Amino acid sequence: MSVLTLRLAGPLQSWGVGSRHNIRTTLPYPSKSGIVGLLAAACGIPRDGSPSDTTNVTLADLAALRLAVRADQPGELLVDYHTVSGASHAPAEPAQQRLPTADDGRLQAKDSTKITRRHYLSDATFTAYLEGDLDLLTTVAHAVRRPRFPLFLGRRSCPPSKPLFLGIEHQTDLDHALRTTPWQTTGHAIARHHAQGQVSSVRLDTVTEDPTGTDVLPDQPLASAPPFRHQYTERPIRHGHITLPLSPHDTAHDPFDLLG
Repeated sequence: MSVLTLRLAGPLQSWGVGSRHNIRTTLPYPSKSGIVGLLAAACGIPRDGSPSDTTNVTLADLAALRLAVRADQPGELLVDYHTVSGASHAPAEPAQQRLPTADDGRLQAKDSTKITRRHYLSDATFTAYLEGDLDLLTTVAHAVRRPRFPLFLGRRSCPPSKPLFLGIEHQTDLDHALRTTPWQTTGHAIARHHAQGQVSSVRLDTVTEDPTGTDVLPDQPLASAPPFRHQYTERPIRHGHITLPLSPHDTAHDPFDLLG
């Protein structure tokens, strides 16, 4: 098997699983549904799941890839306070723009504003590893570098700040790829790591899709779901960590360092 490695870095990321309505949470790491959606956008697969007009890749192909994620820079949780007008949900149906009340009535349109709280990961960087057939991964890698549709890190308001593609390894597996990819973080974060006296190694959390895993996530896309009615099932995962050796001078220039 081969492994495609992606870097998921940006000012904000949000990877919700079953997160809808007024409070929209995020996992502390990227979800498979979110990454499959990102790759589908790159390959030109429409939201209804119909075949792409630019590649032969299908949603079923992407969903079948095995995933691992490494938290190179976990980031911090940010909760954004929103108010949303009821008119945004049904602009062509005035009756539906008035929110319901406890006594089965309806508020006036001017009072029909909902409060929502949306959770994001701020200043986070992850590496994602997708294991599968080499020909498929090569096609996906080409699409990631020249995407058909815009790419986002979980939500439309979260564009990546760096190129996603890191490389393809041949005849390897997820565990090997997790351990051989250099630490993907900013020079500022590395300097801070050294300042804390941790100059020889860094310990990073990992989440790996594994049939023998002892935990499950409900984020496995079902390619057979009807158009515009996305459905998901559970997939087994295992949580772990790896330790990467570092050089005392292991730093890299990054123009965004001052924002870290």
